[in-house]
Amino acid sequence: MRKNVAVIFAGGTGMRMNTVSRPKQFLELNGKPIIIYTLELFDNHPQIDGIVVVCIESWIPFLKKQLNKFEISKVVAVVPGGSTGQDSIYNGLVAAKKHLGEECNVLIHDGVRPLIKEKTISDCIATTNEKGNCVICIPATETFVVKQEDGSLEIPSRANSLIARAPQCFILTDILGAHEKAIAENRHDFIDSCTMMSHYGFQINTAIGPMENIKITTPTDFFIFRAMVEVHENQQIFGF
Repeated sequence: MRKNVAVIFAGGTGMRMNTVSRPKQFLELNGKPIIIYTLELFDNHPQIDGIVVVCIESWIPFLKKQLNKFEISKVVAVVPGGSTGQDSIYNGLVAAKKHLGEECNVLIHDGVRPLIKEKTISDCIATTNEKGNCVICIPATETFVVKQEDGSLEIPSRANSLIARAPQCFILTDILGAHEKAIAENRHDFIDSCTMMSHYGFQINTAIGPMENIKITTPTDFFIFRAMVEVHENQQIFGF
């Protein structure tokens, strides 16, 4: 069975959060940065063998101090990001190969997506072991419209529509190969890993994750995160 490595992207600067003092992944709730909430989920998961964090270079010393403070033990490398999100993920994949070998599953996840569950990670790994890759999705709960190049509008059936989230899990050799093709073609603008993999001919498999698995990009998202943490704490205390 292949090993499993998580590549956690924490390279964003958080422009939409309107924060001045620190990037969004380092904003704190109850004295703990968002990135640590995310890392704890992977660090505590029994099937995760290692973690690579891609971080803004100037914030790497701060992150390493937080890893020690909160006893995150599975991080095998912290590497600087690139000029685009795609380049940053590639840096993380290269580090994953160096530390765990290329014959492993890699779960690519956002550092500011701290509300996944252990089962989500398990489902992602199981589907990848069975089918070769897995993108965690949620059902589309609202109608969305796709604008065509000629200006016309396409409205996909909501029943057949999913919204891609994370983790997005692939066999490391497959996703590294796709990145190397993109680099050879001077493509650095893929929006996410499943878009890249689909572009290079891979059939993408999915598993359904929790609706609360949001990406914290705005102040409203942070307030939702704070509320969900409080709910989880109440569940532990009161058993509901």
